[in-house]
Amino acid sequence: MTAIAISAPGGPDVLVPTILPVPVPGPGEVLIRVAAAGVNRPDVLQRMGKYPPPPGAPDTPGLEVSGTVAALGEGVDAALLGQRVCALIAGGGYAEYAVAPAVQCLQVPETYDIVEAAALPETLFTVWTNLFERAYVTEGEAALIHGGTSGIGTMAIALCKLFGVTSIVTCGSDEKCAAALEWGADHAINYRTADYVEEVARITGGAGCNAVLDMVGGDYLPRNLKCLAPDGRHVSISVLGGPRAEIVIRDVMAKRLTITGSTLRPRPIAFKGLVAEELKRVVWPFVESGDLRPAMDQRFPLAEANKAHARMDSGDHFGKIVLVVG
Repeated sequence: MTAIAISAPGGPDVLVPTILPVPVPGPGEVLIRVAAAGVNRPDVLQRMGKYPPPPGAPDTPGLEVSGTVAALGEGVDAALLGQRVCALIAGGGYAEYAVAPAVQCLQVPETYDIVEAAALPETLFTVWTNLFERAYVTEGEAALIHGGTSGIGTMAIALCKLFGVTSIVTCGSDEKCAAALEWGADHAINYRTADYVEEVARITGGAGCNAVLDMVGGDYLPRNLKCLAPDGRHVSISVLGGPRAEIVIRDVMAKRLTITGSTLRPRPIAFKGLVAEELKRVVWPFVESGDLRPAMDQRFPLAEANKAHARMDSGDHFGKIVLVVG
């Protein structure tokens, strides 16, 4: 099969097509004939040599795919064979075939664009586990979401809209703010021209927001905490702005704040399977009705993975970049 290899740590041009054996599904796994693969920030970090795959995961990048189940490993329900699915995987998505744990597969409705389905798993699992579980944001609350036009940000906006949560997002330009508002954000702040701490206070009438979903880290953390209402929850999912921050602990105590965070890729299959089951019950009906769709940026052929990464590196994308495989 054709797959994309990382020839050496570096820029987009280190992504090169190569020929690899078709993987064999093990117990509890399925082999997916890949229709499309989502492109995500962790793929970029892996390409740069900053995010090695966890033990046992393929070196080929790609954390989510959609396609058709082509073969079953031992112990997998025979009804899955031939089904259209999308799946969260630990690696190997940039290829014509990929292996996925059966419990991490979600069935794609016949009316749903199979390429769009590849843009669902990584952001859906990430936003759900962090914003709706760790930060337990609920109807009537307000959430501050950084990176409002990213794949994570646009999925967070969509889920907030579906579940009655007010979304306040930050973006790097007026054009991106306008795009986020059109996508469904309730408020959008250009962090280059306005102080988002002051803007959150203005938007909430001084009350603050109930949750923050942060992928920046660094000096954003103490500023984020100023945005939170009493009993607010802060969730870190990346540290693009730096891994260290200085906070005033008494402020955390005074407002009874919760500071937490997580990474998804190294979590056990059993945990991801439980998340998938919850998504099937609570979120997937919106996928089946067509009310939940990912924001789609551009589609690239598998062989042009380097161009897809260049697009992500530019920061000009809105929503998800996808590689079309078959």
